[in-house]
Amino acid sequence: MSKSVHESPTEATRLLCAGTYLDIEFRRRVIEELVEHEERPVAPSLGVDVVPVLTHALRARGQDTVTALLLLALWTGFIAVDVASTPEGVELPVPLWSTAYAVVCMAHWAAHTAAGRGSAPYVVDRRTLRQALKGNAALRALLPVGIPVLTLAYWAFAFWALYQGAENWAGIIFPLLLVLPVWMHRQRVAAVMRDELNREAFLVRPRALPTTTYHHRIARSIDREQYAGLTIYDPYRPFIGMGVPYEPWSFALELKKRRDAAPDGPAPFTGRTVVELIRPRLEALREATAATSRDRLKDLEIEEFVYLPVGPQRTGVAYDDQIVRRHLAESVNEGGEARRYFLRVRVGAWDEQVVVSVLVRVHTQGGMLVLEVAPHVLPPVRPEFRAVDVIASRGEDDLVRDGVRALLTAPAAGFAAAVSTVRSAVSGFRTWLADPRRAVPDGPAGSVREMGAVPQVSLFQEMDISRYVKTVQDRIASGVRDALRAQGYETDQFEQQIVQINEGGVFIGSMSGGAVASGAGAEAKNVTGSGKR
Repeated sequence: MSKSVHESPTEATRLLCAGTYLDIEFRRRVIEELVEHEERPVAPSLGVDVVPVLTHALRARGQDTVTALLLLALWTGFIAVDVASTPEGVELPVPLWSTAYAVVCMAHWAAHTAAGRGSAPYVVDRRTLRQALKGNAALRALLPVGIPVLTLAYWAFAFWALYQGAENWAGIIFPLLLVLPVWMHRQRVAAVMRDELNREAFLVRPRALPTTTYHHRIARSIDREQYAGLTIYDPYRPFIGMGVPYEPWSFALELKKRRDAAPDGPAPFTGRTVVELIRPRLEALREATAATSRDRLKDLEIEEFVYLPVGPQRTGVAYDDQIVRRHLAESVNEGGEARRYFLRVRVGAWDEQVVVSVLVRVHTQGGMLVLEVAPHVLPPVRPEFRAVDVIASRGEDDLVRDGVRALLTAPAAGFAAAVSTVRSAVSGFRTWLADPRRAVPDGPAGSVREMGAVPQVSLFQEMDISRYVKTVQDRIASGVRDALRAQGYETDQFEQQIVQINEGGVFIGSMSGGAVASGAGAEAKNVTGSGKR
């Protein structure tokens, strides 16, 4: 088992915790995967502690609910006063001002949603409306101007009506009162960012844990699973939590004894034999790097890992060290389809923002050596979550400036809090109705770390990823080659295949006729006949 991440809080964990306050959709997906689908084990956590992320997601949802209830009370008063102030002689009282301001709030929320920026109290996505609506020229021209114009039109009409003697004070007072819950919400979020999620505080504060018995039970299950040496998987969703595949490859090689080899080898040639020769080379790489540089390879982690197919209920899966060791010992040589053994090599780079995992599987049945290498990459956490540092840097004396921000964001944020609360109520009812603890067993369908990641990496990060993968693959190849030599097997064909794979080429064991081309812009022609060329 690897070192528990919650013993050393990572930057990725901190940013994902902050993301639950900054992005309502991310928070919803976290709660949906971990709470609504309690029947699913959590995916392996690479460089992230999932429990604090869930804890902050639940707290953020609770704060949204409190804000929504305060807003509901104010809206109820707004509508009641608006109806009561309807001029005499009107047969059907109409809440004119509350309806008009509701249209303004809905327009603000719709604009933020259309831009993909969400509508949490802090709007952190850097995309503009023009970029988000790139394919629609009409909306691209209308929304950036139309929403401010609509808001100004409401206030201009409200003050004009008041100037004309209309008793519409509710149309001015209540929109200002509706700013207060949003302002309070922003202050609570800022306090969390400042006191719990800033860089220094996050490293020394106790680990955040859920408060309710129900969610505490889920947290215990997550702790049991996220750093274990085995995981449950669905055959149609393998490698959940590992990230994006990065040039996986495999080959099969017939085992042929060398002419000068002894008739009887020193020991049976098995997958365990190969693994025990690969591991020392990876450990030597880690030690040499630690002694000579600050390269992230000095923190390289080497683990044995086993995937088990979906079977018993989540609570029926044993993660005890003794059980895990038994699975590892039995699966390393069996080469089965369901239970799969891997040697997992992990490099956490860029403060765990980029996680490179190389999964290696070896089996030697039927006089064949089969080597499978599946590198995966977890890309960085979304950069907009770094707004936590901006918010945390603001002092408690920034009340006036934050009040103005609340005034500008209140129409969208208030509507968003209401939408979030309705979704939370629906989620709670759906969870109660489904009773996921007794649902059909399932494997992980999503990873919290993957949910909060961007789809691409920078050029520097891509260069580092390529270097890590190639370096680890070189050590793996040398271990397999030494294993073949120690057992008296030929290595020429193996070495030729490895060279071709490392150089990005194509290895062909034998060929008659035809043509081969490889690489960008390559062209191959097959010309037959005896004419001169």
